[in-house]
Amino acid sequence: MILIKILIYSFIFLSSSMIGILLSKKYSNRVRELQEFKNALNIFKTKIRFTGEPIPEIFKEISDNINSNIGSVFRIASTQMKLVTAGEAWNIALDTNLLNIDDEDKNILKNLSKLLGKTDLEGQISQIELTSSFLDEQISKAEREKNRSEKMYRSLGIILGITIVLILM
Repeated sequence: MILIKILIYSFIFLSSSMIGILLSKKYSNRVRELQEFKNALNIFKTKIRFTGEPIPEIFKEISDNINSNIGSVFRIASTQMKLVTAGEAWNIALDTNLLNIDDEDKNILKNLSKLLGKTDLEGQISQIELTSSFLDEQISKAEREKNRSEKMYRSLGIILGITIVLILM
């Protein structure tokens, strides 16, 4: 009987600890995804400036090089560009993926769609650079939030697990 209690208490403790760890991972995933978006936009800017390839081909190439949710965004946008404009495809791609970014991050990325495929080369490059500078701010904000909240959620999960086990004893 005692062995069963120990197993149940261990399960409760480990479950609540894992929930805390999973919640804390959201913050580090957000930082990583924002950095990946920034890198992808740098690749996009370079490709537009020096190769002159069409946007759908560039997006397809970026999606092939990035194996994450960010790659999926570019893949969906590339596919959607066959049906709708580049800006609409970009917004659709941002809305259909399960990203760890928040609404403010998503709105900054959606601002890119306003001129995507609608202006000349320099206009698109300046829009990409503007979006990148906003992403820099969001990355630093996300890192501060990560430093503040990641440890808190991890500790909260462990403390909650210990508390439940002690109450049940």
